[in-house]
Amino acid sequence: MALKMHSSLVVHVGDWLKTEIIEPHHIKVNTLAEHFGVSRQSISALLNGRSSLSADMAIRFEKAFGVRAETLMRMQSAYDLAQARAHEGSLQVQHFPLVLSPSLERRTV
Repeated sequence: MALKMHSSLVVHVGDWLKTEIIEPHHIKVNTLAEHFGVSRQSISALLNGRSSLSADMAIRFEKAFGVRAETLMRMQSAYDLAQARAHEGSLQVQHFPLVLSPSLERRTV
């Protein structure tokens, strides 16, 4: 059985980066954008939860601050899934019935 994380425990990775790294160290968005070689708008959108973290940006944060890119990407994925789960009831999708092909039916284990 898989463990489910309550959606209230999920935080946008940009918000986490802002509150745990950027603000405590008094780093300006302009300074960070220049250091990363990206636009101020892209950093601002990420830190304010208006855009998702890309793998490329995760690696930039890893190189700059030592936070594993994989950890940041898992945080982003958990956030995205929690957002989708919040409205999954509105998705009108039925279970897809699978039929084994004859070659699979003959197979023995």
